[in-house]
Amino acid sequence: MPKNNLIHRCEWAQGSELDSEYHDSEWGVPSTDDQHLFEMLILEGAQAGLSWNTILKKRENYRKAYYDFDPEKVARFNCRSIERLMGDAGIVRNRLKVEASIVNAKAFLKVQKEYGSFSKFIWNVVGGQPMINRRKSMKDIPAETAESQALSRALKQRGFKFVGPTICYAFMQAVGMVNDHEVGCFRYRELTK
Repeated sequence: MPKNNLIHRCEWAQGSELDSEYHDSEWGVPSTDDQHLFEMLILEGAQAGLSWNTILKKRENYRKAYYDFDPEKVARFNCRSIERLMGDAGIVRNRLKVEASIVNAKAFLKVQKEYGSFSKFIWNVVGGQPMINRRKSMKDIPAETAESQALSRALKQRGFKFVGPTICYAFMQAVGMVNDHEVGCFRYRELTK
């Protein structure tokens, strides 16, 4: 991970050290780890209407509150758990988002049972391989694509919440289903090798 400020990063990742670290080590890296995918699904839903930097700052608190994003534990959350989360200033305290995370954990487990893994299910949307885009700048990146619309429909059909096409596209970018690093970014070249 370059520490040199002369290294070109995607425009969005130049705001803070936290953004840069996330960009340099995680964003856009293809992930097939179900627990990581569950974490990103919950965090992307929590981010709706907020900045990603806000979520990154709260990420460690989320990991504690959500038992390291263990979907089986989250699926067992109840009314007391919801109230505990609503009182936790370390996460986004939006009742609809908190309740959706529990609904999503239950739906996630059903998908795992049906497909063998959540990873197999979602990666089908892009044919099992990352889509390599050639974005010159942030303004070239769409809010949603046909693939994110398809993923959104498939998730909603299975009962997931907070999985609109825009959230799904951000999720796809985060977990490397698409490479949306700017072509001049050092990570673009690393991730297209």
